[in-house]
Amino acid sequence: MGKTLKCISPIDGSVFATRETLGQEAAQAEVAAARAAQKAWAARPLQERVDLVMAGVAAVGAMNDEIVPELAHMMGRPVRFGGEFGGFNERASHMAAIAAEALADIEVGEDATFKRYIKRIPHGVVFVIAPWNYPYMTAINTVAPALIAGNAVVLKHATQTLLVGERMAAAFHSAGVPEDVFKNVFLDHETTSSLIAGRTFDFVNFTGSVGGGQAMERAAAGTFTGVGTELGGKDPGYVMDDADVDAAVDTLIDGAMFNSGQCCCGIERIYVHESLYDRFVEKAVAVVNGYRLGNPLDEETTIGPMANVRFAQEVRDQIAEAVEQGAVAHIDTMSADDGGAYLTPQILTNVSHEMRVMRDESFGPVVGIMKVASDEEAIALMNDSEFGLTASIWTKDLERAEAVGDQIETGTVFMNRADYLDPGLCWTGCKNTGRGGGLSVIGYQNLTRPKSYHLKKVTG
Repeated sequence: MGKTLKCISPIDGSVFATRETLGQEAAQAEVAAARAAQKAWAARPLQERVDLVMAGVAAVGAMNDEIVPELAHMMGRPVRFGGEFGGFNERASHMAAIAAEALADIEVGEDATFKRYIKRIPHGVVFVIAPWNYPYMTAINTVAPALIAGNAVVLKHATQTLLVGERMAAAFHSAGVPEDVFKNVFLDHETTSSLIAGRTFDFVNFTGSVGGGQAMERAAAGTFTGVGTELGGKDPGYVMDDADVDAAVDTLIDGAMFNSGQCCCGIERIYVHESLYDRFVEKAVAVVNGYRLGNPLDEETTIGPMANVRFAQEVRDQIAEAVEQGAVAHIDTMSADDGGAYLTPQILTNVSHEMRVMRDESFGPVVGIMKVASDEEAIALMNDSEFGLTASIWTKDLERAEAVGDQIETGTVFMNRADYLDPGLCWTGCKNTGRGGGLSVIGYQNLTRPKSYHLKKVTG
């Protein structure tokens, strides 16, 4: 008998869904079935795999009217924002479009004596452990290219978004992807670690906390199983002295607050040149005061509850500690703030890197804003972090942005935008944000292995 997983809705604290986990033997049987099906899947023509995957993506889109309120119930995102299908489809479509070129043989040379080339070979069974904050988009980052490349995929989704994996698997199966090639499973932490340690999978992709990523690496230690991780973030924005303040406020504050701040690449700290600082703060406060905190099923709600009461409590604690240490909180408590999952979005000034809110991942609707006098000061502060996922630079000067970007310890440098994943670029991080890279051509490289052919011809 497995354990019972419970999705607790942040709307009202009720149990929205439950599922039983697989025991060790049942879980191994599921993976064994995927492995048995993988070679036949990989033997299919690439275009056939692409077409089936994209048909599965379309089938998810056909469910969107059901998915949007379901997401609101599971993790609190307001229905007015319409779900994730736009980004879900964009990412899968890009990976489908570049598949033939990204997976093509690398021709090294052929003459009368030798033919030499390198193939991209699927790993076999790819294990995807997906998070709850953008449950469809984060999963498709790996699911689509892994399947297109010829792997079988086993998906384990977060308990907070318990039904997402089921929906994805059902959609892909309805489109013709074999059931054993794409499996959704419910597992507890112990069984997950045991499967990885037992070399059950050929590649593991994990998106989640730093502690979770460490657990993946410990489980895989000594197995030589590849592990790709995208973990925590504390992404900075830097508003230079020549920036468009209105555009910077609109994008950076949205990047800090959208999805109740529960974004992998959300903006968690902002550094503003002293000449623009007062204007920036004034406009930022006005934007946040215009938000409506409330039930995510209400079309008028612009910011919903955090996904879990304990997540909200961590943010409350960071804010309270910062205020005790001298920070200034600019947003009055909103009427819907219940002391639980419904949390007033907050802007803090007079902050420093001595405060946890400027060091630890908040993953909630709070941002600290600091005044800086130069690029050098901003660079030092942006790099003063154990994380490195994205950084957002605001300026009219492309060369200056590139020069500053070269000095920032991060996975992606944005200029005049933030909180966006371009599937043509590698999604990657450094430091405690993890290792590996998803999407782009590099995503395919990480989901396959190179196999070299050195063929000597028989002549005469």
